Amino acid sequence: MFVPLHDENSLKSIRFQYVTIMLIAINVIVYLLERTRLEEVAIASFAIVPRELFDTSLLPIPTESMGPAVPEQLTLLTYMFFHGDVLHLAGNMLFLWVFGDNVEDAMGHLKFLFFYLACGVAGGLLHAWVEPGSESPLIGASGAVAGVIAAYLVLHPRVRVWVLALKAIPLRISAAFALGLWILIQVVMVLLPQVGPVAWWAHIGGLIAGAVLVVFLRRPGVPLFDRGYGYGS
Repeated sequence: MFVPLHDENSLKSIRFQYVTIMLIAINVIVYLLERTRLEEVAIASFAIVPRELFDTSLLPIPTESMGPAVPEQLTLLTYMFFHGDVLHLAGNMLFLWVFGDNVEDAMGHLKFLFFYLACGVAGGLLHAWVEPGSESPLIGASGAVAGVIAAYLVLHPRVRVWVLALKAIPLRISAAFALGLWILIQVVMVLLPQVGPVAWWAHIGGLIAGAVLVVFLRRPGVPLFDRGYGYGS
């Protein structure tokens, strides 16, 4: 697996990636606030619980110890701003930092914000649809970030990206190879018996939404697949 460090892809339409930075800041702030209270309280209130999402009659009566009562439909938005641990947060935010700015550049600030949230909602919905009886809470920005990855791959497959291979070896490879491999791993994982805490179907939902939405939300004249750009090796 590769750890992305930097892409050789300058902004073309916007001066600064305000929404990308804002999303990273919100995720970090929420994580810090989450650490000040019991983790279970935050997760119980803001996470997606598939069984409760589809059957609200199963919801427990809220108590003060459970934290604020959040409508189950709203958890499709809130879940993506909470993370289980610092590595979970750092991994998602690193991908968003490296690839989010160019997707924001291709769409504009407001469309990118809508895009990010829509991909997160799509990831949460697909996860809940695949496991409708699950009572395990789902949190994390992975679905939304997967949408960003898919959009970047549709827009800029030929861009060169610096990554760390095996967490130690710096490599300069194409986005098509780095992100294509990441996507392949997600597809393989959903075909294997589901073990561990990773909600792979949320990643798939975000990927599908990102690949579709970028076609319609990109600015007029923004090409797909680097057509017309002279990216070299």
